[in-house]
Amino acid sequence: MVADRLDGGMETLRGLLDGSLDLDEHHASTLSASLGGTTAFWLKRQADYREMLERALYRAMADHDESAAWLTLHVPGPKPRGRLNEERRRDEVRRRLAFYNVGTMSAWQARYGRICSETLFRTTDAFTSDDGAVLMWLRNGELGADVVDTRPWSPGNLHDRLKAIRALSKIRHPELFLPKLRALCAEAGVAVVTKRAPDGCRASGASRMVAPDKAMVLLSFRGLSDDKFWFTLFHELAHLILHGARTFLDVDMGDDNDSEREANEFAARLIVPEHREGDFARLSPTKDDVIRFSVAGDVAPGLTVGQMQHRRMIHHKQLDFLKRRWKWEQLRPFVE
Repeated sequence: MVADRLDGGMETLRGLLDGSLDLDEHHASTLSASLGGTTAFWLKRQADYREMLERALYRAMADHDESAAWLTLHVPGPKPRGRLNEERRRDEVRRRLAFYNVGTMSAWQARYGRICSETLFRTTDAFTSDDGAVLMWLRNGELGADVVDTRPWSPGNLHDRLKAIRALSKIRHPELFLPKLRALCAEAGVAVVTKRAPDGCRASGASRMVAPDKAMVLLSFRGLSDDKFWFTLFHELAHLILHGARTFLDVDMGDDNDSEREANEFAARLIVPEHREGDFARLSPTKDDVIRFSVAGDVAPGLTVGQMQHRRMIHHKQLDFLKRRWKWEQLRPFVE
């Protein structure tokens, strides 16, 4: 893997991809050995990129409205404070041009701005999402998907792997189940990316096509419990299988339209298959019975409890001890 050969590993590779790091001779030599092409070829690519970036920056700075529009966009890192002098203003616009990898605000609108109006944002009265923070999170996901090798996207191949994916819910620790999950999904053309949502973004998950032959599922681990994580994953996989190339950004698991109802039902059926509905309806709310039911269904008990709570078979906190919960300190190596 390219990242293994770079000083700084994956962090360096991400920096090269998002434009926050310049590609130097050492990086160029590593890319040459890993991907082919000469060192000079990669250095020329960096020089060409820099030239195009500075050209785009010149155009943006020449139009006060354009540069002001760029400065409203969210990007990773600290927010600028106080009044910006000309040099800092240029630096901040350059950061945004590099991060979003588009040369004009109209190009940004065509690629990202439409998501706000075309995407089915799912929200509740309790949570609101800042569009800028959501789009930054989505762009971070795209950059993460760029470094994931996948086979060509195939809904059929993904459907064939759903049982194996569901069985991974029985593994307690994310550091053990995430590599297996990513490998299974990559075989079907899906890059699974985990990114903690920034302030202002309440998204649990997202799904979209990031290339004609590559899909992405982006997960934030919001809620820090196994029932929420796996239901969100199943929900996003449902969107890919059932709803094609549309982008979905999901904040709440409500049934506010047909697509969401279908994805929710699909996810619920992975946890409680239709042929087990009768047994589930009669399930006693005791630890041993829930564990036995879950083991027979090849799923973690926490997911069964989540369904029981959602369907109001039990109180919304009853049997919560069967759910697995994580802390951000545990997740930090896997959810940047």
